[in-house]
Amino acid sequence: MANLHKIKQDMCEIGRRIYAKGFAAANDGNITVRVGENEILCTPTLHCKGFLKPEDICLIDMTGKQLAGIKKRSSEALLHLEIYRQRPDVKSVVHCHPPHACAFAIAREPIPQCILPEVEVFLGDVPITKYETPGGQAFADTIAPFVKKTNIILLANHGTVSYGNDVERAYWWTEILDAYCRMLLLSKQLGRVNFFTEDKERELLDLKQKWGWSDPRNTEEYKNCDICANDIFRESWKNTGVESKAFPAPPPMGPAAKVNGGGSGASDQEGLVQMITERVMAEFAKR
Repeated sequence: MANLHKIKQDMCEIGRRIYAKGFAAANDGNITVRVGENEILCTPTLHCKGFLKPEDICLIDMTGKQLAGIKKRSSEALLHLEIYRQRPDVKSVVHCHPPHACAFAIAREPIPQCILPEVEVFLGDVPITKYETPGGQAFADTIAPFVKKTNIILLANHGTVSYGNDVERAYWWTEILDAYCRMLLLSKQLGRVNFFTEDKERELLDLKQKWGWSDPRNTEEYKNCDICANDIFRESWKNTGVESKAFPAPPPMGPAAKVNGGGSGASDQEGLVQMITERVMAEFAKR
């Protein structure tokens, strides 16, 4: 049996962290924890997350109906419920407005990969949704194409939503992402970012798999993707208005490239050029 009072205390603590970090101004943000098959603890609407008390937390069901609590549930609860429906493994969801990550959501600039080890291991590719007015089911549905392939999503012109097996883990992903986005913006001011080499990036992906962290790049579906080119969510960019402008493209790191001295991308390209040239010359010889 879940200790509901302890879970409510944990939610209040994460609320304090969100407020202290500047991730939720005034009454911004919301936090939920799933405590049963049909029961969700939810923070109240119009209440500062920095000053929550356990008695402020309400209980709702999987349709969004409030079951208990003296204060009205968050108006954005439907977003959380959609994540729980699609990800039965998820036990907590955190939504807030971290400023550096939100800058990327507002600019609709994809977050570069293959720059910081912690981000590669804990986050991977981070998608950006299309924009929708917050609060309704249409807003909740914007996360549908992404929710099964990541644990954190940028909501276009809005904020972040992250989720995990407890409320602290759900919050972690947001803090990691905002710190990374701040580093990216600072390094851009200095003039450039530097990317990993392919062998070092593949070492991180191997470690990630060894430690039990999932990543689409380590699955059969994406075995042919360019591991540093935001390939996991690139097909969604056109519909969501995402376009890379602020940061340079990473060096190609596709499946044809060999690592640890096993050959080079340059030699593969030379072989391809030679093969095409031979085919063209053969066609000319037939005429």
